[in-house]
Amino acid sequence: MTSRRSALLIVLAVATLGGAGAVEAAQPGLGLRGPMRQRLLEKKAEEERPIDLQAILTGARKQTDAYGTDPAQRLDVYIPPHAHGVPILVMVHGGAWMIGDKANTGSVENKLKHWLTRGWIVVSVNYRMLPDAMAYEQAEDVADAVQWAQGYAEDWGGDPDKIILMGHSAGAHLVALVSSRPDMVGRPWAGTVVLDSAAMQVSATMAGRHPGFYDRAFGADPTYWAKASPMDQWTPRAVPMMLVCSTRRPDDPCDDARRFQAKARAAGRDMPVLPQALTHADINRTLGLPGAYTDAVDAFITERLKGR
Repeated sequence: MTSRRSALLIVLAVATLGGAGAVEAAQPGLGLRGPMRQRLLEKKAEEERPIDLQAILTGARKQTDAYGTDPAQRLDVYIPPHAHGVPILVMVHGGAWMIGDKANTGSVENKLKHWLTRGWIVVSVNYRMLPDAMAYEQAEDVADAVQWAQGYAEDWGGDPDKIILMGHSAGAHLVALVSSRPDMVGRPWAGTVVLDSAAMQVSATMAGRHPGFYDRAFGADPTYWAKASPMDQWTPRAVPMMLVCSTRRPDDPCDDARRFQAKARAAGRDMPVLPQALTHADINRTLGLPGAYTDAVDAFITERLKGR
């Protein structure tokens, strides 16, 4: 079990360094040697490093709760002191639909430094992963987590009408799917930030050349592909989304994002696309640091929270 966990963490490190294609390339070579292995081990250690919550915000507290019966259906809730009617950020980690964790530093640390210190509640979600659950079932977990957060928001001092959903990589696909089909949750939320997914139209992705682990996430049935595809499921009733994409990935997630944007615009809905000259990992890790990127995401969020 320990060796299995170590192997998966190395794959996670590859994913954060290089994106989906890098995960596929690394899997036969988990016994990597030399400088690459050292770099991946350092990345693994960084992702697992405990976050000093009090160094981020004195008086903040963290609680871990279950939103379902499976051991994977857990979430961490970070609550600022004296919270009352504050907005809530719900974060969904990535990891090729098979690895990752709600406590990974790349997913939550800089977001805590930015949003928690501004009085927001931050929720980081775990969900069932491959091989226990395929992509659509993972999206159902995310929907359950959002519904659970809405139900407990006031207990934490949050406002259930001021929830922003966010996800990176595989997590970006999951939040985009749930946002395209808000009936999976029932009660709509304010908006969603999609961080660098190249799986916006799963049916088209699966019909072309794609990483092998997509076959495990989406199977071989075109009906399932469509069901798990944000663009195929999208209607004008969808929750508003901002699509952030890396211009440094060979699989061109910005192309996917612009096609999705065009579909929304054709239906009279806006869907801002935010290209960034950042790696797949840094699209996630650097969000929350001071700068134009965080400012642009904040502007979308501020607009979505107006009047709520």
